[in-house]
Parts: sequence; structure tokens; C-alpha cells
Amino acid sequence: MINPLSKKTFTALGFLFAACFGYSQGYSIHLTLKPFTNAKVYLGYHYGKMKAVADSVILDGNSEGIFRGRDKLAGGIYFIVSPKKEILFELLIDQQQQFSISADTTRLPASIVFTGSPENTTFLNYTAFMNNHGKEIAALQSQYPKAKTKNDSIAIRDKIKKVNDEVKLERENIETKDPHSLLTVLLLALKEPMIPPVPTLANGRPDSTFAYHYYKDHYWDGISWTDDRLIRTPILEPKLDKYYKDLVSPQTDSIDREIDHMLIFSRTNKEMFKFLLVYFTQKYINPEFMGQDAVFIHLFEKYINAGQADFFTEKYRKFVDDRAYSIMANLIGQPAANLEMTDSSGKIRSLYEVAANFVLVCFWDPTCSHCKETIPKLDSIYQAKWKYEGLQIYSVMVDGGQDNWRNFIRTHNLGDWINVYQTTAQHDAEVAAGRPDYRQLYDVYQTPVIYLLDKEKRIVAKKLSYQQVDEIINLKLKKVNAP
Repeated sequence: MINPLSKKTFTALGFLFAACFGYSQGYSIHLTLKPFTNAKVYLGYHYGKMKAVADSVILDGNSEGIFRGRDKLAGGIYFIVSPKKEILFELLIDQQQQFSISADTTRLPASIVFTGSPENTTFLNYTAFMNNHGKEIAALQSQYPKAKTKNDSIAIRDKIKKVNDEVKLERENIETKDPHSLLTVLLLALKEPMIPPVPTLANGRPDSTFAYHYYKDHYWDGISWTDDRLIRTPILEPKLDKYYKDLVSPQTDSIDREIDHMLIFSRTNKEMFKFLLVYFTQKYINPEFMGQDAVFIHLFEKYINAGQADFFTEKYRKFVDDRAYSIMANLIGQPAANLEMTDSSGKIRSLYEVAANFVLVCFWDPTCSHCKETIPKLDSIYQAKWKYEGLQIYSVMVDGGQDNWRNFIRTHNLGDWINVYQTTAQHDAEVAAGRPDYRQLYDVYQTPVIYLLDKEKRIVAKKLSYQQVDEIINLKLKKVNAP
């Protein structure tokens, strides 16, 4: 299950919002931690993939100190941190928060003793049990290459199965003894769905999609969306990562449905709702896959801008608002914002006046090292292929100075492109009219940035490499030319 984290560098990370410890009666955890004396130690906790400090105490000359507070700590997996900011061992914090811990850091984890916390004693014993059985399974698996016959392999497999059965029985005993304990919650959260035999379809063939659908449908069986103790563990966030990476369709409407489902079920637990909304916002505000920023816009419109994110700090809310209004202007499938800029001859060139099957809009800077590498490659493939496929390049200088810009165009023979920039007068007119500028409309905060538009100037794809542009054009043309 969970192995104690030994001597890992600990860094306290700030949160987007403050963790809430809203219980009564308080906590008092007496710690004896040898050989440290007259030194500060810390009580930390997990928060998804982050770690933070809940309390600290200076140990006296007898290596003793007390973590104490008027309000109860929120339940979860906590850990003791050394004066050198190293995580020494983990413990569980739940309803019982008046107990003692004794440990000698020269003999971990064997020296750890909990007094007055039966659940932590069980947790400690279970961790030792799992470590021992894990080593036993690893030793048996190492024997496979030495197996000389099929019967030898079967014997090893049977021994491994026996060890796994012992682990399963130990977990079931813990779950049965105390079904509502935090340890039971952790065991259930870690449990993987066991896929039953694949059924046969009416045509006599096995159902090839059964395993996927069964696994996905039962993936969250061990999770309660109203139990915020799971937030303060390293279990829930990786489980979310896996689900949205491997089991949910990458289409934005599918992701939206899954997110709405989870947020609806978590509404009755304020802390869980906070955690999930921040998790999804962070995941899709700068998504891994193109087009999934539409999921962030869904979150912004349905939850954040609808008053359900009052726990965001003022700074983070401004960041989210700015990103939302920028992304809204350039969602895939939507018409691109028109640009009216000045070319190298002083003529105004409108993006919407470009007549082409495809328009590649490129924002770049002649002094940017990445641009210096990318722009000539763009032109090479444009000259060799794209212009014969009906593509035109609308090239926008973002920065770098007009002299550098003109020299680069001349040196690299970019005369076939529509090369434009925004004059100071054009920029001032935009500001005076209260209109958003091209940086916001096209989310341009680094260079180069490449968009691909269709004949009607709808956004086909964005923030591409030149290789990706070519792949998308090939797919589009193949679809058009299909019989």
C-alpha cells in the first residue's frame, strides 16, 4: 500500500487557497524523536501531489515536544519532518488526535511506537506486513529466469499467488474490523477493479470492449466524493490523472460530462469540491492536448464565473479570468479574430481579405532564437509544398524591431509571405477604443505561435509546430479528396 517516505527532501508548497481545519476539541500529539534535541521538527501533510506544513515544535533536551492546536486537524496522511527538512515517516490523522509517538531516527521504521492511537498501530503493522510481503514477491519473481521447466514456473506462480492471497486476506480483515477508519478508506481507494470473464456476444465472439467498459465503470467504486480525507493523501490525484489520461475520451464534451458528474457528487463536501475544481482548472487551463482548453472555458462559465469559486485568491482569480477571456477568442472551430496590420510597404493588410484554402497565421520575433530556427523551416515547406496546396502565410512581427524584421525577411527571402506588424498608432487606437489586442485574441505570450485557419477563417488548429501543420493539412486534403 503506502510505504513510509524516508529521507526525501521536503519543500512546503503554497496553496491557491487556505486549507480548512474546522473541527473542535483540538489536537495534542506528543513526540519523542531521538536523537534530536533543541531542534525544530515539523508535522506535514499531503495535499494531492503537494506537501505542506501543519505545525512545528522545538524538541527539548530530552528529544520531546508536543504538536498542539485548538482545532482538530483535517483527516489524512501526515508525516514527521526532521530539522533537515527530510520526511522521516508517515502517520494517519483522523478522529483520534490525542496520542503519543516515540521513535529513534537511527532505527526507522523499527523503532516507531504509537501510544493511544490504535489505528496508527494498525497502519504501522500493515506497512511492515506489506514491506515484507513485497520483498517476498520480488524474490519469487526473480526466480522466473532460473526456471528450467514449465512446472518450475507454475510452482513459482503458485507461491506468488499464495503471498497475494495473504495480502488480500489481511486487507479484508482490516476493512471488516473497522469499515469507517481512514486506513480502510485508503485500502478501498487503492483497490483495482477485478474484471470478470468476458461475455460472448450474439454472434459468438467475445465482447472486445467489455474489459474497458467494466474497468471504467468500476474505477471509482472505492472512492467517496464526500470524504475529504482522501484529499490529504497521495492517492486521489494520481488516480484522477490516470482516469482522464487512459479512460476518458479526449473529446471535450466527454471530459465535460465526466467533470460535471464528479463536481455534482462532491458539492455536499466543500473541501472536496474545492480540490476538484482547482485540479480541473489547473489541468485544462494549459492542457496537454490541443483543443482541450475548451474544457477550461466550460469550467469557467459553469462554475468559476457563476460564483462557485469564491475560495480562489484575488491573484489567482485574476489569472484565471485573463486566461479565460483570452482563450474564448480562439477556440478551435470558431472564427478567428480579424487582424488589420501594416505590411513592410506601409499598406494595411486584413487577415480576412486573404483568399486561400488555408491561412497559416504566424506570430514571431526576428530576435527570438526559436523563431530564427523555425521560420526558415516554415518557408522551406511552404515553397516546396504548401503554396501549391492553396495555403498563404499571414506573418505577424510581435517584437524585435523593424530593422531586424526587414533584414530577416530580406535575408531569408520571405517575400511570398504577407509580412505585417502593428504600428504604434494602430495599437493606441485599439487601447482608446477599449478593444482587446492581438496578444489576447490569439493568446500570444511567447513566440513563435502558429495558427491554421480554413477558407472561412475558422480555427482548424493552434499553437502548432510546422510538422503538425503539415500533418493536419494532409488530413484535411485527404478528407476533401476522398471518394
